[in-house]
Amino acid sequence: MSDSSPLPPVRLHPEAELARAALSTPLLSRAVRLARWAGPATRVDAGGALVEEQLPAAAELLGLTGDDAAACASEAWRVAVDAALVEIVDEEEGTVRAGEELALLTGGSPRDVLTVWLAALETVLADAAVPDLDDLVDALEEGGEVDFSSLDWDPEVEAEFLDGVLGNLYLLTVSEDGPGDGPVPLPALAASMIVPDDMGEPTNDVLEQVSNAMMRLDDQFRALEPIGLVAYQPVDEALMADADQEPAAPVDDTDVSRYGMVRLTPLGAYGLRARLLDAGFAAPAVGELADKGADVLLDGTAGFGPSAAQAETEQWLTRREPLAAARELLAAARGADEGAPLRRLRCQQALSLIGGEAEPALREVLDDPELGGLARVWLTEQGAAGVPAPSEEMVFWLTIDTVAAQLAAEGNSEELQALVEGLAAQHRGFFAAAWRVEHQATADVLEAMGRLHPDKKVAKEARKAAFKARSQQGS
Repeated sequence: MSDSSPLPPVRLHPEAELARAALSTPLLSRAVRLARWAGPATRVDAGGALVEEQLPAAAELLGLTGDDAAACASEAWRVAVDAALVEIVDEEEGTVRAGEELALLTGGSPRDVLTVWLAALETVLADAAVPDLDDLVDALEEGGEVDFSSLDWDPEVEAEFLDGVLGNLYLLTVSEDGPGDGPVPLPALAASMIVPDDMGEPTNDVLEQVSNAMMRLDDQFRALEPIGLVAYQPVDEALMADADQEPAAPVDDTDVSRYGMVRLTPLGAYGLRARLLDAGFAAPAVGELADKGADVLLDGTAGFGPSAAQAETEQWLTRREPLAAARELLAAARGADEGAPLRRLRCQQALSLIGGEAEPALREVLDDPELGGLARVWLTEQGAAGVPAPSEEMVFWLTIDTVAAQLAAEGNSEELQALVEGLAAQHRGFFAAAWRVEHQATADVLEAMGRLHPDKKVAKEARKAAFKARSQQGS
């Protein structure tokens, strides 16, 4: 992902709802219980971890049993320390007390709770990028130092890989053509980091890299689920069994869910967006423009998909009186700059959400050279009476403006190609007249029509018209 272009907007759940979800995550709730349990008799080592002899009591408090009970209790304590739910009073004595952040979880705002959760998330993400404990033990040298070269592991590279995977998961989740709230197959997520975009059939070497990445991600997503970042269905253990070992039950090799499925939770979407913003990415959220002017709304939603643009506009409209909102939108839609056609398209879409109460504002701009055509279309669609017929000049100007807006919004889409074909078929002399239209996008629109039209003869006409338009603009 590039940090220069904005990501699609995310639809965040209310902060109060997210805060409740954060408090109920297994790992943070365990950390809170340990922070409240800690007292004068609690001791930590030089690194701030609970001393080994206190781990059984911590595990018992948390209701943890089994071989990994102590490890889980240790992890929860580490989260408590890193999130400032516990603070070390005396490093030499190893004494602790409740941290200032602990009180925020009951007496603070939802934003305070989420800030604590974000601190806990950073600890879990850092741990998730660390190799398996058994591998670390095997790599220990004399003196207790870890030989990272023998692990074939670089801490920075591993952290960047996990960040990249989570970034792709975020992008898939917020994109309008993505799975949305649905799960993403783990192989697809691993392949998004390994397989080059221009590669047709992956080589055996690339497939092996994808398989290895899946196994790493399987461990990492298992670690990230208890903090509420993701909902994860792990890789079927039967897939990791030895080739000569008979499976316990018949398996369906076509069931992609057996290879792991991961879904970003609403809390996870909040957390990843916060991290993306900290990293310098433009990561908008629906609703951020609700208290801004119409000019900011129309420009801000220019890069949004249709669904997100409508959701943002609906929130903007709920804060305004309909007729005043319509007048403000129309005023902001004027202009001859490059972004103006798309502003007018977003304006038209916003006006359709207002309905008949906007009619007086539309009638006020019937004679406006930039808005008159838009106003006539809107009034006609609303079934208004007494709508004056547009001049031929206005029709052609509106056509160029509309195609320019569609180009900016969708690029060379199938829908735009169909529009281009329809325009050429309905008006035999379209190109002979269109090049004369005094619109800043005339030449660009005609060139695009030449690219998009499948009929070579019509495409040639469009290119000739574009040349004439550019010559006229240069004169």
